[in-house]
Amino acid sequence: MNKNELVASIAEKTGLKKTEAEKALKAFTDTVAEQLKKGDKIQLVGFGTFEVAERPAREGRNPRTGATMKIKASKAPKFKAGKALKDSVN
Repeated sequence: MNKNELVASIAEKTGLKKTEAEKALKAFTDTVAEQLKKGDKIQLVGFGTFEVAERPAREGRNPRTGATMKIKASKAPKFKAGKALKDSVN
């Protein structure tokens, strides 16, 4: 499913117009991104948790040359599915 299909599904299930559903989806994704930038965690009970994972600096290898290189510390968004979501998939 791509974004347009998701927007159409949201519009159908909520009775909103597609433009309104797209605005709601954009507001949701923007809010999640803003909160993760702040370092906050977002918990949607039954669905899952969005949070930021800290990746420490480490050494890696250049696959082309095999030379070792330093990889900087970074942060990455992470999603952990909730029990209800896991149960509905299984």
